Amino acid sequence: MIHDQTPDHYEFAIDLSSDEARRRATVLEAIGDDWDPVAVLEGEQEAYRLLYSNLDARQQETYDRLVAAGVLPGREGEGHASA
Repeated sequence: MIHDQTPDHYEFAIDLSSDEARRRATVLEAIGDDWDPVAVLEGEQEAYRLLYSNLDARQQETYDRLVAAGVLPGREGEGHASA
């Protein structure tokens, strides 16, 4: 019986830690020092509110169904989008 010295599979590992650190540093550099994450979040929430405001009855029904199905996030504590 001949014993094969070459395995069929090779194991190898790649450490992406340094690449991830470089990527994060590049993102933070691109964002800049004046980036305000709270203001960005508030702006996104306002845009979402405006996007789903003034819906007619049919649109509101569709919106409510999408929220109930988990397709769109709900608006806890703010009532309907048309409010």
